[in-house]
Amino acid sequence: MLHDHKIIVVLPAYHARDTLEQTYRALPLDLVDEVILVDDASTDGTAELARELGICTFVHASNQGYGANQKTCYAAARSAGADIVVMVHPDYQYEPRLVSAMAGMIASGVYDVVLGSRIVGGGALKGGMPWWKYVANRVLTLVENWLLGAKLSEYHTGYRAYHRRVLESVPFTDNSDDFVFDNEFLAQIIIGGYRVGELSCPTRYFPEASSIDFRHSVVYGLGVLRVALEGALHRLGIKSHPRYKRAAPADALEKYR
Repeated sequence: MLHDHKIIVVLPAYHARDTLEQTYRALPLDLVDEVILVDDASTDGTAELARELGICTFVHASNQGYGANQKTCYAAARSAGADIVVMVHPDYQYEPRLVSAMAGMIASGVYDVVLGSRIVGGGALKGGMPWWKYVANRVLTLVENWLLGAKLSEYHTGYRAYHRRVLESVPFTDNSDDFVFDNEFLAQIIIGGYRVGELSCPTRYFPEASSIDFRHSVVYGLGVLRVALEGALHRLGIKSHPRYKRAAPADALEKYR
């Protein structure tokens, strides 16, 4: 609990047994009210270990994708009464101890969404990010900022915190079940006028950390460009898109403040 806000951490997991306990133990459990893990049909015993650790665990009967996993995470967190939801990858790639800072930035009333950025602070390459991923991140972010009218350091981090008003007003369930979900959700947030903050976050790349391969990265990159173009056309009033029309604007949410 922080400033009377219930903090729930969600862990979207797939084959994360080797790093799950290390991630969980590093969370600020004195601040976090509940941890929820959603296992996307892993076959390595991820769910079993999560239950041994006392984590509230949900399991997809079949592999549904990264976006679908997040949809279940956020639905479960909302049902559990979360005021602030922080998504942490259970592969220990992002620093779990920063949950306190990210939640605090939202609990203070300053931001609606906080992103843990690997780019702010210049630690991405030092943490082992492959050079081609770094270059792609920078190029895609430049294009997205230009098309969406924002000034973020990156759009591709998997470390994110949301106030419940965002999860209740942005139709994220309309988004992809695959990796581009993150970009679709963030584009909805930006176009909706929500307050987005960033926090410098060190990252770690090592064999056990999850990472998509080059082929899937290309597919993801093309999806990102599509999302940014759709968002730009909607923002400029050239061609509306239902993904953004259904989202409640930030200024319509005074009841939450």
